[in-house]
Amino acid sequence: MSIFTGVRGAAWFRALTGKAAPIPGDPKSVLTADAPLGTDNARFLCVVPDPHARFPCARQGQVGLEEAYTLATRVREVIELDKNTAKRPIIAIVDVKSQAYGRREETAAIFLAGAAAADAYGSARLAGHPVIALVVGHALSGGFLTHGYQANRILAFDDDGVMIHAMHKEAAARITRRSVEELDKLGKIIAPLSYDVKDYAKLGLLYKLLHVENPETPSANDILTVKNEVIAAIADARSKPVDLRNRRESPGALQTRKGTILVRAKLEEQWKQA
Repeated sequence: MSIFTGVRGAAWFRALTGKAAPIPGDPKSVLTADAPLGTDNARFLCVVPDPHARFPCARQGQVGLEEAYTLATRVREVIELDKNTAKRPIIAIVDVKSQAYGRREETAAIFLAGAAAADAYGSARLAGHPVIALVVGHALSGGFLTHGYQANRILAFDDDGVMIHAMHKEAAARITRRSVEELDKLGKIIAPLSYDVKDYAKLGLLYKLLHVENPETPSANDILTVKNEVIAAIADARSKPVDLRNRRESPGALQTRKGTILVRAKLEEQWKQA
């Protein structure tokens, strides 16, 4: 399991694109590259740690002000370039520990920066770009909401080093006034409280769990497997509606999120009557 968030992200960005450096002028914490993927030329994006970043709270793989605005810029760039032509896939390689929480970030409106990135990804999806999130490590809190959660399809490695959740376990324990051990016990019977990616998959939000031999140093076989799975996810996204209904109509959601689906139906019914 990676000690530092972003290690896997950088490794898989390099494996899938053959590149490891940011676009000139971009912060070192955001990697962007266009690379062949099947019959497409896809845009890949990844947030990685930069120990020398100008904002201290964004030095360990968090999505901060610079990261969020850079993601928004590079996604919007693709939307504009492909406005009158075929819509290329956008691949978000995800290994982020959170958004950057700090006084500087709050003063400079981190919520606007995060919203700009999320809106860019959502706009790309609605414009017809297949947006695929590949979760190779952590996908936590506002970091995932900003980078990856707006994807048509979310793929994740079936591995102990992968964690998808609203907050870190220690923070969740403080908020709920429970111990980490108590949360672990509850997670075994209440899927949304679990930090196991297999339990997250039960919620119906993932398109697929992927099995790779070595998530941190991918082999040629791992790379080929992941590329083929991403290509399949792109094809599926292109053949289905551009909204996110698949997340509540999937078998997992129909089984595990019955309450959520019922509440949504009641709200829609009331909205139509208003």
